[in-house]
Amino acid sequence: MASRRDPAGCRVGLFGVPYDGTTSFRPGTRFGPAAIREVSNGLETYCPQLDLDLDDLAFADLGALEIPFGAPEPVVAAVRRGTEHLLSLGLRPLMLGGEHSISSGAVGAVAAHHPDLALVQLDAHADLRHSWLGTQHSHACAMRRCLEVLPSQQLLQIAIRSGTRDEFSELHQSGRLVAIEQMAATLHPLRGRPLYLTVDLDWFDPAVLAGTGTPEPGGFLWNHFADLVNELRHHNLVAADVVELAPQLDPSGVSSVLAAKVCRSLLLLLGRPAGH
Repeated sequence: MASRRDPAGCRVGLFGVPYDGTTSFRPGTRFGPAAIREVSNGLETYCPQLDLDLDDLAFADLGALEIPFGAPEPVVAAVRRGTEHLLSLGLRPLMLGGEHSISSGAVGAVAAHHPDLALVQLDAHADLRHSWLGTQHSHACAMRRCLEVLPSQQLLQIAIRSGTRDEFSELHQSGRLVAIEQMAATLHPLRGRPLYLTVDLDWFDPAVLAGTGTPEPGGFLWNHFADLVNELRHHNLVAADVVELAPQLDPSGVSSVLAAKVCRSLLLLLGRPAGH
């Protein structure tokens, strides 16, 4: 992808967080950001769906965030500081993971700039556990931690298909669970609000994206994501992340290509000219 290193004059800032310290099944998401960059050279810069081209977009790839090894708490704090820095430069952040535990750092930073921020989650899993395997910042707790830093409490969880009995009870009682058929209609009232999209790639079916640490059958295809992109054209997307790609688990490389194509769409949505 045709990125720059110097953020001056750019609209979007891309950065990677190669962390998978709380992985509970199959590790490898630390290699996700590098894999997306590597295969992106094989994608066209032009997106027919959006009629936009990355060659016309000023975005900066700022490389990998320097993070400590070990516990997730310092990593989440580093992500928040890094995201705040991008926002201070006037950039809209796109973060590449790494595991989902990192998202609360970015969401907290963006919500501090946009108190009415709404959060949209694509994910196979609810990620609403209070703690998991001894830490409150496990990737299985990602949305619980995000809710703690989201003043609006506006979270839409699109077509979640895996979780505990308690998590699904909360999903139904809270009204946050959105069926795939109702995705566009549910998002429609949020037009004009600042929006953060977090994409856990295991939302896609393992048949099309096998390279993820916790695959879950019964997922979705590219056309479902394209439906979301069509709706997001009418929204104020201010930040996003793409997480949970474990490229070494898919020797074909197709998972990395799909992830890169997701990133292309999000870069274009974040950086498009006003009114497009």
